[in-house]
Amino acid sequence: MEYSLMAGGKRLRPVLLMAAADAVGAKGEDFLCTACALEMIHTYSLIHDDLPAMDNDDYRRGKLTNHKVYGEGMAILAGDALLALAFEVMTRQKKASRGPILQVISEVGSAAGKAGMVGGQAIDLLSEGKRISMEELRRMHLGKTGALFRAALRSGAILGGATEPQLRALTEYAEAFGLAFQITDDILDVVGDAEIIGKPVGSDLRNEKSTYVTLTSLEEAKSLADMAVNKAIEVLSGLGHEADFLRELVRFLSERKN
Repeated sequence: MEYSLMAGGKRLRPVLLMAAADAVGAKGEDFLCTACALEMIHTYSLIHDDLPAMDNDDYRRGKLTNHKVYGEGMAILAGDALLALAFEVMTRQKKASRGPILQVISEVGSAAGKAGMVGGQAIDLLSEGKRISMEELRRMHLGKTGALFRAALRSGAILGGATEPQLRALTEYAEAFGLAFQITDDILDVVGDAEIIGKPVGSDLRNEKSTYVTLTSLEEAKSLADMAVNKAIEVLSGLGHEADFLRELVRFLSERKN
């Protein structure tokens, strides 16, 4: 569990949760417990995603994947344990009342399950070797990748005491952010540097997966990513300078190399 959790990474989901709380006038660091729990859920998904039955990847974040070090059985158990531990850690959250904490646990549970990450991964598996529609691709990534981004931003807002308009704006931001992230990921799988990314490139092509690049083109995918970034910034127009970090983060996202 520790091997994969502490292997590095961008920590985007914890950062998004704390930044959302900051954006609605709270102090994001007060919710570090829940932020860390999200990283545990994300890490569990990576361990399982790398398994031979899934993407069959040998490297993650520049290190051997969990199953390459500890074997498939132990890797599955490490992922299972991280998922369970995440919800235990969320119950330790201080500086928030019981109502918001329970709401967040429900939010994250939904994002991690059949309506979110697991559902998206199921569509991904069933789509290998097939050319799916753009709508199906979008639905897959709204679950597989976007759901936890959405949960992170909404959870930070809920714990931070957001108003309904603030929560709505951050939810729309999450959806645009997730889309920009996924399109950029698809682009990097084609043009990225394996040493910088920390895992082999070209895995989507090897696994015959439909992506934003294969369904459109490299240039069109870049244009779609730019549109998503602009939409994310636009929906934050009603929030003050406290949301500047989120504005800069989504701009940085479109220029990332890993």
